[in-house]
Amino acid sequence: MECAHIPKIRYADFSQEFNQKVSRMRIPAAGSMELTFRCNLRCKHCYISHGHSGIAGERELNLSEIQYIMDEIVDEGCLWFLLTGGEPLLRRDFQDIYLYAKKKGLLITLFTNGTMITPRVADFLAEWLPFSVELTLYGHTQETYEKVTGIPGSHARCRHGIELLIDRGVPLKLKTMVLTLNQHELWDMKIFAEDLKLDFRYDGIINPGIEDSKSPLSMRLPPEDFVELERIDEARSERLSKMFNERAGIKDQSRKLYRCLAGINGFHIDPYGKLSLCMLERKPEYDLRNGSFHEGWNTAIPKLREKEYGNGFRCIQCDLRLACSQCPAMSQLENKNPAIPVEYVCQVTQLRAKTFREKFTDNYQRVR
Repeated sequence: MECAHIPKIRYADFSQEFNQKVSRMRIPAAGSMELTFRCNLRCKHCYISHGHSGIAGERELNLSEIQYIMDEIVDEGCLWFLLTGGEPLLRRDFQDIYLYAKKKGLLITLFTNGTMITPRVADFLAEWLPFSVELTLYGHTQETYEKVTGIPGSHARCRHGIELLIDRGVPLKLKTMVLTLNQHELWDMKIFAEDLKLDFRYDGIINPGIEDSKSPLSMRLPPEDFVELERIDEARSERLSKMFNERAGIKDQSRKLYRCLAGINGFHIDPYGKLSLCMLERKPEYDLRNGSFHEGWNTAIPKLREKEYGNGFRCIQCDLRLACSQCPAMSQLENKNPAIPVEYVCQVTQLRAKTFREKFTDNYQRVR
């Protein structure tokens, strides 16, 4: 019998209210951890260029170190926890890591390419359900998928992994990065997900490698092509139209370097125990092997959040700033300077403004 004193609330409403409260209190409620940089695929756009080197696994946190960190983050208030990589299922102790996090009460999201989902792994996840599994598609056909991944047979293994998770009722979402190699199959991937009654999302903002590699940038679509995909996607077009109508034209004079929730209620930990603001912003970092999460969160991270842009920062004059996805971490990766905006993102934002502000105006005039 349900308790009459516990009100029912939609998860989205709970999440929004909860995040607002923890942000005001600066509680690290949402964290992510790369269990490994290693991967069994060789994707052309991957931002981890050193994931296949011999030393990638040798420096990784061991099980006891990871468990200790999990104890610390839970004590500080962490609730949502993303396990990612590389490919996290490459860790032989993955199930031990996952189960420890689960028993600590963490709501786990797992990022995976799906090619290592076996019946045994799927049974385990069905017994200890995650909050969500997000599985990346790299193409619809075998030819395109494996042109991206560089590994023969990976397409079939991914599809089999999807089937295993669906058959066992594991909460699953599909996603993709839109690349020059797979853009022609984006809608096929979307239809594939919809036919399976799975959520699907995509992104086209490709970043350089975290070790200075520029090669992933060759996979970016021309800005015109990416925005055109968004324009013909009815749901995405509607969201962007709404956002540009609400935010475009509003001046934002803030000089704060970081305006997101990274370091406010979110954090990231890499495979070697380095604590940072997020997966993109790796420097500076705090070494959890030589210090505590409490100290890193309450001393090192706040210093980063205090940073401001200097004079000459051009975005401060832009009336699209509140509708733009520029961030200092992306700028640091691409330009080695958090104050120099990424030109590709500028171009995408300008095209979005032209496309979706006009679309909103047209729709508004028709309604009137």
